[in-house]
Amino acid sequence: MKSTSFFVGLRQRLFSRRALIVLLIVLVGAASYWGWKKFYGKKDPREMYQVAEVQRGDIQDLVTATGTVQPLEYVDVGAQVSGQLKKLYIEVGSIVKAGDLLAEIDPTVFLAQVDARRAGLRNQLATMKDRESQLALATLQYNRQKNLMAADATTADSMQTAEAALRSARAQIDALQAQIEQTQSTLRADEANLNYAKIYAPMDGTVVSLTARQGQTLNANQTAPTILRIADLSTMTVQTQVSEAEVGKLRKGMEVYFTTLGSQGRRWYGALRKVEPTPTVTNNVVLYNALFDVPNKNQALLPSMTTQVFFIAATAKDALLVPTAAVTTSRGSSGRRDRSDGNDRNAIERKGTEQKDSAASDKKVADKKADAPAPLKPAVPAAANADKAKPAANPFANMTPEERRAALEKMTPEEREAMRERRRALREAEKLAETPATDTAVAAVAAKKDEAKSAKAEKSEAGNAKGNPPADAAAASSSGFAEQSSTRAIRTGTVKVIGKDGNIEQRKVELGVTNRVQMQVLSGLEEGDTIILGIKLPPSAKRPVSPANQQGGMPPGMGGPSGRSR
Repeated sequence: MKSTSFFVGLRQRLFSRRALIVLLIVLVGAASYWGWKKFYGKKDPREMYQVAEVQRGDIQDLVTATGTVQPLEYVDVGAQVSGQLKKLYIEVGSIVKAGDLLAEIDPTVFLAQVDARRAGLRNQLATMKDRESQLALATLQYNRQKNLMAADATTADSMQTAEAALRSARAQIDALQAQIEQTQSTLRADEANLNYAKIYAPMDGTVVSLTARQGQTLNANQTAPTILRIADLSTMTVQTQVSEAEVGKLRKGMEVYFTTLGSQGRRWYGALRKVEPTPTVTNNVVLYNALFDVPNKNQALLPSMTTQVFFIAATAKDALLVPTAAVTTSRGSSGRRDRSDGNDRNAIERKGTEQKDSAASDKKVADKKADAPAPLKPAVPAAANADKAKPAANPFANMTPEERRAALEKMTPEEREAMRERRRALREAEKLAETPATDTAVAAVAAKKDEAKSAKAEKSEAGNAKGNPPADAAAASSSGFAEQSSTRAIRTGTVKVIGKDGNIEQRKVELGVTNRVQMQVLSGLEEGDTIILGIKLPPSAKRPVSPANQQGGMPPGMGGPSGRSR
């Protein structure tokens, strides 16, 4: 019995020891795996980087500006005569019709002048009757003397006296007739001044301002004093100022909307009417006035309201969208636009012309090489020639914006054009450095471009021969600016994508519309892909930001439900 209990106790002690050893082995293995995973294992990229998913949505490229609301049609009503403002029949906000009596100036002086002119005219008309009687008498005496002279019964002296009297009577009537006409003309002027004492509405509208008070004396001898302003509030004009950096995106007829401070997100829509060619310069800042009209049937818009205006330069519906911070363009900076990527339409046209000229020159060189047979040489990248033709560095690179602006103002137009040519050549050289090509390929491309250019020139000449205007003239708008094409060049960039296996790969994407916060992706990504925005900061490096210092967000009127007014 004792031996049995001894073996049972021994067995229990051995089992507990084995269990303890197994537990220690498991703990050591787990600790080793955790340490290896922490220091040597592959980490999840989502823990090290800020990431976002590719989503679908709508995007708009907006040109923002501030402006004011003004009536499309208005008139300043003034006084054409001097005097005391005797009566005002309206007040600010009164709705008037054309022909309504608005105000009245004391007519006492003008009425007295009219009465005096009329009395003088009646006196002259009475004198005219007397002169006509004298003329009739002089005519009878002359005829009698004439008959007597024929019978040799009077003297020549009497005949001459009668003839002179007749001429004098006629002259007096002519002089008096001129005086009567002068008096009548003066009377019409006095009656007009009397009518000007009553001021009538020249148009239908609303009285929006009143600058004179009842009983005030008006002096119209130097300048016509303004009494009030009448405006038609059924259609309003928004006058906005756009910077010179953004005015190139505007085109006549483009859609635009705006919000007001008290609109609570409501939007008013319209179409750009014109861009005034004369800029406004304030503190060396060049701004251009852009105007568009909007209906105001419910009178919700009032004169001088401040507006936040958004010109819709481009839009995309149900597009793949990524944050701008995730995209690296060809210049290597996240979300930065490449000035040579064709986003500026004018730059595209200039760039295309330069490429054609350069290609034509390369074609001539290729033709000369073809005439003189020579052994084939390996293809030389265009970057080698681009480095030789690369122009000098930008002379304004180390200047501040103020110094650069001052230097540009001192330059002549020829110097500015030469500087622009150097910049275009520099961009062309950079592009050639990125795109390798052989001389033969360049010549082939140049030949195709020359053929297309010749065909286009022949077509243009045929159109001119038929009397059709050239394309450049047809594209000119009434405001003096050429109509811009609605096509947009496709830009390229790269993004870093985290795959399902956790690996990071760099993809080339084609970009479309951007609003500086998000970009449209045309190809290279799919909805739901995880992309990298940047390195995730450790918790110790994050600093709290007060709500007052936060920036960004959607502009007023861009988010949430909004009423659309046409």
